[in-house]
Amino acid sequence: MSKRILFGTDGVRGTANKYPITPEACVKLGKAAAIVLKNGKKRPRFIIGKDTRLSGYMVETALMSGIVSVGGEVMLVGPMPTPAVAHLVKSFAADAGIVISASHNPAQDNGIKFFSAAGLKLSDEVEEEIEKLFFSDMTEYSVNGNQVGKAYRIDDALGRYIEFAKSTVNNISLKGMKIVLDCANGAAYKIAPKILRELGANVLVLNNKPDGLNINKGCGATHPELISRIVVEEKADLGLALDGDADRVIMVDENGKVVDGDQILCIAALNMLKKGELKKDSLVVTGYSNLGLDKAIKQAGGRVVRVKNGDRYVIDEMLKKGYNLGGEQSGHIIFFDYSMTGDGTIASLKILRIMKKSGRTLSDLSSCMKKFPQKLINVDVNSKPDFSKINGFNRAIKSVESKLGDSGRTLIRYSGTQNILRIMIESEDKALIADMAKELADIVKKEIG
Repeated sequence: MSKRILFGTDGVRGTANKYPITPEACVKLGKAAAIVLKNGKKRPRFIIGKDTRLSGYMVETALMSGIVSVGGEVMLVGPMPTPAVAHLVKSFAADAGIVISASHNPAQDNGIKFFSAAGLKLSDEVEEEIEKLFFSDMTEYSVNGNQVGKAYRIDDALGRYIEFAKSTVNNISLKGMKIVLDCANGAAYKIAPKILRELGANVLVLNNKPDGLNINKGCGATHPELISRIVVEEKADLGLALDGDADRVIMVDENGKVVDGDQILCIAALNMLKKGELKKDSLVVTGYSNLGLDKAIKQAGGRVVRVKNGDRYVIDEMLKKGYNLGGEQSGHIIFFDYSMTGDGTIASLKILRIMKKSGRTLSDLSSCMKKFPQKLINVDVNSKPDFSKINGFNRAIKSVESKLGDSGRTLIRYSGTQNILRIMIESEDKALIADMAKELADIVKKEIG
């Protein structure tokens, strides 16, 4: 695979009005994407949704201009969760979907991610094809006269997704449940409250008044401490905190205790295992998920499959091997039977259904796994050599792993954006891991610090 300049691990991202999130670059990106994703059609159709960032208007207009200039048609759905756009691509039989969002990042950032006609994130190969065209002269693809494309605003997109989301839990009644919902002033500010209320829940909604600049600001999935306090004050059954584009959720139980993605996955996986619904009895997670999750799933007769960090790698593994549940500790939860990307709303509904059916509280359900203690040390480094070139480091790692055995693990990697080596050790023995992490960090500081 060639080194990519434009696309990162989750689409194209940056500061709004700085390359590559400029009007000029977005026009070119719209053209290149329309050419590559047209599926042999003269009039390919594209869904464009966005979150609530002020810069979304600029990016939306530029992408739209690029697409119609090469003959594509655009359906604009306005502020819409990322997973809703993925669903609407299939609902409208469109050729691709585009989401304008920087997810949980602050308002000054923005990003562009693409979905195929099947509602999947694009493969590395397709992104590379778009990138290659982006850096070329695309004059030959421009059209004129009646070949120029059109753009439409879709009025019923919201309702389509609401009905789909409710159908994933068979429209179960949530009457009697009191829920605190934090919309992060993001894409789900209209849609998530409507879904929960239409199912009969008593919903106290926070941060549902976006002004273009307050998305994720001290709220949402990255700041669950807000709903922790309010759930206790309001004597609610639980709290739900979405992020800016609503593809992730972090929950809070009735006591105000945070329930993260690992615990949500554990609750869902155990329920699906019990009902025979977890395909191949397997759950897909990344290296950052707590080892306590593995232990809980194994004791129930299932297994945990680990992949590289990033929800795209979770999805790739689920596709290749035929698994139907996966996700990340950060709250990306993927129920593949319903959605091919992380969906904070559907994940919330699935847990609410389990609570309702079982009559159990979220604190009781989330006790299904006991988290292993973790020790993380970040070491500043001058360079990023292969571990084998750091004198004595590989030998020390093997020694640590031998001592841990099956009751612990190490996760050691360089930061992708900074000159930092992250050393994480996890084990049931809290005292043991602190000494081990320090031993490894001391070697790194001496050799390349």
